[in-house]
Amino acid sequence: MTWQAYSESWSFILRRYLPRLALCSLAWEIVQLPLYTLWSEPNLGWIAYAVAHCTVGDAMIGTTVLVIALILSRAGEPANWPRTSICVLMVVLAVAFTVLSERINLTKGNWAYSVWMPVLPWVEVGLAPVAQWVIVPLAAWWWANRQPSQSRRLR
Repeated sequence: MTWQAYSESWSFILRRYLPRLALCSLAWEIVQLPLYTLWSEPNLGWIAYAVAHCTVGDAMIGTTVLVIALILSRAGEPANWPRTSICVLMVVLAVAFTVLSERINLTKGNWAYSVWMPVLPWVEVGLAPVAQWVIVPLAAWWWANRQPSQSRRLR
């Protein structure tokens, strides 16, 4: 059977991975704020809206790339998932999407980088959003797969 036939797969995605991905994404969005011109916006409500909006979008992107990675890796029962393949696919898919999305949104003027954003010269995309999709999904994946220590399980 494929991964989607197992309730444990959906439980992992929705109860373990997604909440951790959302928390990591929220932290990343807040930390990288000074790298965007939005940071200089005097309206704190607009900044808060943008952070929330981007965090929800990140959670959607991250969950989608996990599902696509599970499909492409032909994952079966969660206990036997090809974890390395899934992680590599998640990062490759997320970075590819990010480069495309950043280029489109920068061109449209939907957002702009501040002078502090390091830019990758060959694609003219910020380093922070690319690094986000290497670090955040892997951190969420690791965190979601962590088993509680024996002493914490007994409480």
